[in-house]
Amino acid sequence: MNEKAPSTNTATATAVSPSSSREGMVRNPSRGNTTRNGDLEAGVNGAEHDGDVPHEHHRRHHMPHLIEDSAIPRAKDFVARFKGEGRRVPGWAESCKNALTHSWLNAFVIFIPFSWAAHWAHWHYSIVFAFSFLAIIPLEKLSDYGGEQMALYLGASLGDFLVITLDNVVEATLAIILLTHCELKLLQSTIVGVILLHLLLVPGMAFLTGGARIWEQHLKPHPTQLNHSLLTFGVLSLLLPLAFFTALPESLPNQTTGAPSSAVVLKRLVARAAEEGGHGKDVAIQEALMRSVETLAVRDATRGTFLKFSRGLAILLLIAYIGSRIYLHNPPGDENSLKPAPNAPAAEKHEEEKLEREEPQISPWFGIVLLTITVALIAVTAEWLVSSFEPVRDQHKISAEWFGIILLPLLSYAADGCIAILYFVRAALFFHPDSPDELAKARSIDLSIQFVLFWMPLVVLIGWWTHREMSLLFDLWEVAVLIGACFLVNYVTADAKTNWVEGMVMVLFYVMIALVAWFYDGQPEVHEMLRCGPVSETLALVAATLNGTSSEGGGEAGAHAARLF
Repeated sequence: MNEKAPSTNTATATAVSPSSSREGMVRNPSRGNTTRNGDLEAGVNGAEHDGDVPHEHHRRHHMPHLIEDSAIPRAKDFVARFKGEGRRVPGWAESCKNALTHSWLNAFVIFIPFSWAAHWAHWHYSIVFAFSFLAIIPLEKLSDYGGEQMALYLGASLGDFLVITLDNVVEATLAIILLTHCELKLLQSTIVGVILLHLLLVPGMAFLTGGARIWEQHLKPHPTQLNHSLLTFGVLSLLLPLAFFTALPESLPNQTTGAPSSAVVLKRLVARAAEEGGHGKDVAIQEALMRSVETLAVRDATRGTFLKFSRGLAILLLIAYIGSRIYLHNPPGDENSLKPAPNAPAAEKHEEEKLEREEPQISPWFGIVLLTITVALIAVTAEWLVSSFEPVRDQHKISAEWFGIILLPLLSYAADGCIAILYFVRAALFFHPDSPDELAKARSIDLSIQFVLFWMPLVVLIGWWTHREMSLLFDLWEVAVLIGACFLVNYVTADAKTNWVEGMVMVLFYVMIALVAWFYDGQPEVHEMLRCGPVSETLALVAATLNGTSSEGGGEAGAHAARLF
């Protein structure tokens, strides 16, 4: 009852306030009713008043003036809120102090200069990787803090969009750096890992910890229903290239006349290399190469086809995401992104009222500077991290699939994971402490949707502009796991209610995926299709290496090609 009272009062005040031209439009019967039902309801009301068509024509004639008049107070409200009018806005010194002392994880900033020094001084790769990993934790936390504070000046809807984008900044930076380094297979595994992390582990931990002492938790029903469609749409878009690739024939037809194809020649070379004593770990490489050279799909022409329609699919994914953001943040009707919808649940209205009452800890301009510096430091530190993890991966015998699907995405969850561990320690020692705000976030599913509908297609388009062969052809096992995760998340959130058992199931499914990924080496055909350079060149180098006729340089190239398989 206490939570509903302020929401009801606010909704009533909004409906009867004469200070806005939007409310004036609703009370003026000559202009029709401008509710969320749009022209249909307005036309019905006009027919009730006059019963003729000219009135409807007159209403449509004046509609541009109504939109123009309503846009002015919207812009003024946004500017006034961004300036912090009616609130105490901290100064620059106070803002800096609050930003540096808001979390104990800021103590990890000491690793930032160590990370840079380790890179420039050419320390051991493991040290560079460890320092860079630890340095990104406080930067990611500062980015979250800046986004949460800027949400106080932007409102709940626009603030959520900013926070979601900033929460993805670490993974997006890693994706772009991997693209520039031409680590395309690792890039795809990281994309899958980021989506799985925000679909399963992060919301699962939130549901598990947040619902431990209550019967069930509620989600916002309207965004949740839209998320089901967007998530399914994004995941199914990855199924199309894979189905196309799987449907291709496995051998060239009509090879009985003329010279044998290059695939047949390479197949003979590998068979002869195996007969001459290729045993042990080379057997797996030979078998993988045998499958690749006899597959019609693994060709430069086929890869060119996949690149063409992958770029088209990427553009369509971006259109879908932009359209969904317009619908969510600027919905049809009178309301806009600065205020909750009139039919919003009480919890959502209470959240908006809390944002309006809460005093910001930093000024808006300091927040912009903080986010700019933080994102720049994340980009540079992530560059050092990427440059060091390949030797670390080879030294510790970590598969590329597990490295990309599990380890790299955990960078973004390291800060929240530390807070979760601290929360459980406090719960064990002090009994039922207040849960930190980070554990109650339900926007992690929005992060995965943004990554699959915005960042993933954007990376494909950047690869097109930078001449990188990045396509939407993903590994079969990765796509199957994504579809399974999508099904589980949609089923758990179908009724817009969750509990701790459903959170536990989501976390356990993520652990299952991590366990299987440790033993999975990936599809060799997809590995080869994602190589920067001609496909035929790699196959020839590997065949020459296995045949024992390559030079020292060819041996290095063959070793590199062997790692692809």
